[in-house]
Formats: sequence, structure tokens, C-alpha cells
Amino acid sequence: MSRVCRKRPLGTIVGARSGDKGGDANLGVWVRGDEAFAWLNGFLTTEKLRELLPEATEVSRYELPNLRALNFVLHGLLGDGVASSTRFDPQAKALGEWLRSREVEIPEELL
Repeated sequence: MSRVCRKRPLGTIVGARSGDKGGDANLGVWVRGDEAFAWLNGFLTTEKLRELLPEATEVSRYELPNLRALNFVLHGLLGDGVASSTRFDPQAKALGEWLRSREVEIPEELL
């Protein structure tokens, strides 16, 4: 049975926090329920993250199921670090909100 999905900003059901770790950006995302985490865990792969955030080239993904969360490290996104980054957001503080703004197909029962 296929799910009925609606195109919505990912942030409709996902929280996020991001920041810098030297030249790498750290991005954590989480949801509130087990069903939502099952969907998020299958949906937000490293490939999907690179599709949603094309500036991310090398990405590591870590699952935190007890927190219903995923953590991503976007290697080299900030170049040599905050002081040398030419990005508009050199500390990657807005990266989580940028991801949350991306429109994706979300199963209707999670909305």
C-alpha cells in the first residue's frame, strides 16, 4: 500500500540545530514520534541530504534512534574554518533552517 504524501517544508515535522566544527558543519535533525523517526531515518540519507543541500559534497551520517535523531557532518563545507570561510553563514548556524525550508513529500499521516 502506498502512502499519500503532501509537499511541505521538511521543517513541518523536523527540528534542526547546526553549527561549525572547524572547517566542517555539524547538522542535527530530530522528530517527535517513532513513526516520524522511522520515516526520517529511511528518507534522509546522505544522498538525499546532498540533493537538498547541493553545497554539501562529503557527508557522514550518524543515527541516534533513542533521541529520534540523525546527525550529519558536512566535511569541508566551511573551508579552513570560520575565519577563512567565504560563505554567507560562515558558522553554519542557519544550515539547519535552510534544510528545514526545503520542500519534500511528507506522508500525510505525519503532518
